[in-house]
Amino acid sequence: MYVDDLIVTSMCTEDINSFKHEMADRFLISNLNALSYYLGIEVRQRKEELMLNQSVYASKLLERSGMAECKPCVTLMEERLKLTKASTAAKVDATLYRSIIDGLRYLVYMRPDIAFVVGYVSRFMEDPREDHWAAVKRLLRYVKGTVDQGIVFPKIGGSRLQLTMFSDADMAGDIDGHQGVLSV
Repeated sequence: MYVDDLIVTSMCTEDINSFKHEMADRFLISNLNALSYYLGIEVRQRKEELMLNQSVYASKLLERSGMAECKPCVTLMEERLKLTKASTAAKVDATLYRSIIDGLRYLVYMRPDIAFVVGYVSRFMEDPREDHWAAVKRLLRYVKGTVDQGIVFPKIGGSRLQLTMFSDADMAGDIDGHQGVLSV
């Protein structure tokens, strides 16, 4: 059996070392020590925190979309933007649109701040139009200005991660089909 990569984590260093020794007794392994990069996710381990981000991946996504040299912006999308599937704007390259949206979906794993807008522009993958693409480009400009952002886990003994969630009761003004009920 061949296993390419295996990430071992624990709150206890002794448990990690015990596991590594047990694996080394049974299999030929190589130890790469502290994790620094995995599947496009950069891991920065410092004394006071652990940070996960995708800045290299985000930069490559900006290049692929032709937005590597774009001017960054500080907001994700236009205020009160209402897009619809019934848009009469000119069609855009659907393959490129879908590819960029898929890339943004992967970026969401370490960038929850863009999740809402990525979900919003994903609605138009079937028949993307100029106004949909303009919203994606705005999002990419935001990514350009925040390329180094990620998730930070403070290393404070015994602390727990507290998550705060928000909900948009009108389903973000979805004018195409907000019949569903959101349950958490």
